[in-house]
Amino acid sequence: MEKVNNPVLISEEDFKLIKPFLGTELHKTPEMSLAFELNRATVVKDAELPSGVVRLNSRVTVLDAALNKLVTLTIVLPRHADIATRKISVLSPMGAALIGFKVGDEVEWQMPGGLKKFVIREVQNS
Repeated sequence: MEKVNNPVLISEEDFKLIKPFLGTELHKTPEMSLAFELNRATVVKDAELPSGVVRLNSRVTVLDAALNKLVTLTIVLPRHADIATRKISVLSPMGAALIGFKVGDEVEWQMPGGLKKFVIREVQNS
């Protein structure tokens, strides 16, 4: 399954917080970019975002399909990123790949080491 076939949902609050980081990039839409995903996203009221959707501050467990390995991390704004505590920026390749998707989605994304496929196994939103 290609990522572009998965619907992207994002809360109004997250959209407003992420948009300024993209500046003019929001109007450029190369695939596998955060700007592309935000341009095609359905923006919903915060209370209407389903619980299993990855958003800012979500704790996400994904399966790396190639390695058959589970990885758990938290998606945060850049200023809160801290690899030691597994908090990654929404602007990082992995953060951009996961934001707006839901449990069960297969996501393909270009990472520094090449094209990777992940399956979202669990999403915890507080």
